[in-house]
Amino acid sequence: MANRQALKELQTRIAARLQAAQQEQVNVASWLAVQTAGRYFLLPLVQAGEIFSWTGVHAVPYTQPWFLGVANLRGSLCTVVDLAAWLGLPHERTEQALSESSLLALNPALGVNAALLVDELVGLRSQDAFTAVQPPAADAQAYVGRSCRDAGGVLWQELSLQELAREAGFLSVGV
Repeated sequence: MANRQALKELQTRIAARLQAAQQEQVNVASWLAVQTAGRYFLLPLVQAGEIFSWTGVHAVPYTQPWFLGVANLRGSLCTVVDLAAWLGLPHERTEQALSESSLLALNPALGVNAALLVDELVGLRSQDAFTAVQPPAADAQAYVGRSCRDAGGVLWQELSLQELAREAGFLSVGV
């Protein structure tokens, strides 16, 4: 009898925790915030993979200027794309800047062994941290999402890593 009572109390506590967790999900971080070339981007956290410090990248000849090469990231050979260059943002890369940069691997579930070079990882953000949401321009690429502002007035641009991984140009690194 005591075991039944203990089990019932445990089930009640678990149910209360689940309900509390569902109510708190509104404020859960859903974005990985990054900065590159002076611009701020929000990447869906579920589409992002592991974050790495800058490591040496092996250049590959006859590739696009935005394609930096390949890197061994935890035993997995990944292509490395300069996000600023891919987006066409003017940005000069120095050895010092590269050493302070990070590589953000795409989630393996996206089916592409790729990592993006970003200047700075700003942190995690929740959707309720932003206001003034504007839809993407009519002629925007499929991977470009909404733009919004945070409480400090900083403009952020959403980028879908899933759509980027499907982009024909992103997958065609050769010249």
